[in-house]
Amino acid sequence: MSKEFIISVIDDDESFRTALVGLLRSLGYETQEFMSAVEFIESGEEGSCDCIVTDFCMPKMGGLDLIELLSARGSKVPVIMVTGRPEPGLEAKVAASGAVCLLIKPFDDDALIGYLERALKI
Repeated sequence: MSKEFIISVIDDDESFRTALVGLLRSLGYETQEFMSAVEFIESGEEGSCDCIVTDFCMPKMGGLDLIELLSARGSKVPVIMVTGRPEPGLEAKVAASGAVCLLIKPFDDDALIGYLERALKI
């Protein structure tokens, strides 16, 4: 990688978040990790990342709410959504939100890598 990309990982499941951060770091990405979308917004780091990987369903503010807030603020940061609770129509909702994709946990590392490369245009 010619540029060190910063990926923000937002997930309330600590074990999943830790594993994902470990994977991303092993691939050479710098990471920021947050246990909620609210924590991410309150951190003020939204403008410092190149991509966001966020859980769809979290307390207080879910992934779709986060995308809506970021979009209202004019953010163009690509978002990859993940969920452990697939439901009918969810993929269409996520696609309509402007997210890069929806990955269903557990997902293949190569699928995440492919979507990250697409989101970062590398």
